[in-house]
Amino acid sequence: MKLWKSNHCTIYQVLNGRSNSFLISNQNTSILVDTGRKNSWETLTLQIDKLLGKNNLSNLILTHTHFDHAENASKIKEKYDSKIILHGRETEYLKMGNAPLPKGNNGVTRFLIDVIGKKMESHYSYEPVDPDILIDENYSLNNLGFNVDIIHTPGHSNGSISVIIDDSIALVGDTLFGVFGNSVYPPFADDTKILIKSWKKLLNTHCSLFIPGHGKEINRKLLESQYYKYSKD
Repeated sequence: MKLWKSNHCTIYQVLNGRSNSFLISNQNTSILVDTGRKNSWETLTLQIDKLLGKNNLSNLILTHTHFDHAENASKIKEKYDSKIILHGRETEYLKMGNAPLPKGNNGVTRFLIDVIGKKMESHYSYEPVDPDILIDENYSLNNLGFNVDIIHTPGHSNGSISVIIDDSIALVGDTLFGVFGNSVYPPFADDTKILIKSWKKLLNTHCSLFIPGHGKEINRKLLESQYYKYSKD
């Protein structure tokens, strides 16, 4: 299991492959970031239970409500009595159990969304659940003993958020992709101009490492080069 350590927290990657999911732990409690797909439920809970020990899973943070990040949200809330943290703009999607697919950013992904995606929309529904804590521009988890801030980083979706841990490591959902080598540009996003502005928000932190919802971690140097490339377009 891959892990990263910041000053006060340990971050465990509890799911990888189709989608990444992370457990942030301190000495007293843990927080889950994203839940993966339905078919990953057994793996997800096995890893969580192994890491929790006697601690509790106080919260689930959803970086956004697309099916590949939120399909297990209802079951997590039920099993662990966790409070769900979500951006306010994503509320109705989670309560319906169905978020609109993002736009494709190139010919291939536009075809996938506009043709195949529309025909398969019913397959992207999941069990609806109510969120507990709605955020706007930022939200602090200091009350839980975490030096963690959640910031609004829209673009991939209107209510996408990123989790800033000890101002050194960021869990960024689909605001960045770590799948394509020297590119962090997501193949899907609702508004690419706003997305690039969200990259600037991430760079305005002191984070040196950015861990996406898909693929591998991204260093600051790569994000900086990608930001300057796309912000000039």
